[in-house]
Amino acid sequence: MNYDINELDDQYNSEEKVERGSAYVQDNLWEKVEKAGSKIRFAKDVKALYRYMRDRHIPWYRKSIVVGALIYFISPIDAIPDLAPLIGYLDDLGVIAAVLKFMGSEIIPYYD
Repeated sequence: MNYDINELDDQYNSEEKVERGSAYVQDNLWEKVEKAGSKIRFAKDVKALYRYMRDRHIPWYRKSIVVGALIYFISPIDAIPDLAPLIGYLDDLGVIAAVLKFMGSEIIPYYD
């Protein structure tokens, strides 16, 4: 299943679409985290967002922003290509940081 990164704005506006996006994240997130490895220092934040996304008690509309952010992180097509030395993950960090700020203390229980 492929996602067009340009369609993220209306991609997750229903429970069914959030579930499809969640499945894509589950299938592809860990490969991206392994590739990024020591290049990123926000892996713990990505893992917390993943745990939040997997929580069955969270309503789909709360998960939608997390799914969008994680798909942006996974996607090889983004504002700054991940292959660019040192700055390649800055846009990913920005998206993850914005979602964490938006979620506030709601995300804290999902850290190890």
